[in-house]
Amino acid sequence: MSEGDANGQPDGAPAGGLLAALAVKRNTVIGLGVGVGVAALAYLVRIFELLGPVGFERTYPIVGPEAWFLLLAVVFASATALGVVVVLTAIRAVRLSKDV
Repeated sequence: MSEGDANGQPDGAPAGGLLAALAVKRNTVIGLGVGVGVAALAYLVRIFELLGPVGFERTYPIVGPEAWFLLLAVVFASATALGVVVVLTAIRAVRLSKDV
């Protein structure tokens, strides 16, 4: 058992400092807001046919199109949120690396 284990402290630097320096919490909040907003807009446009009706008829198993597009909106929101968080965190990391 190492000295760090005996004290209950890890040997390396705490990850919390890195997460705080990269502003991951702030980026996550922004990413979730953007992801949910974009997915809600896409869902509303598709369900209420704001850009006009779909040119062909489809059948949807088990549930109607609203439920399938709601599931698709959840996936779209999470993917968009993840993309925004990655981009914002990368920008912050590049700015911090230039300061060093």
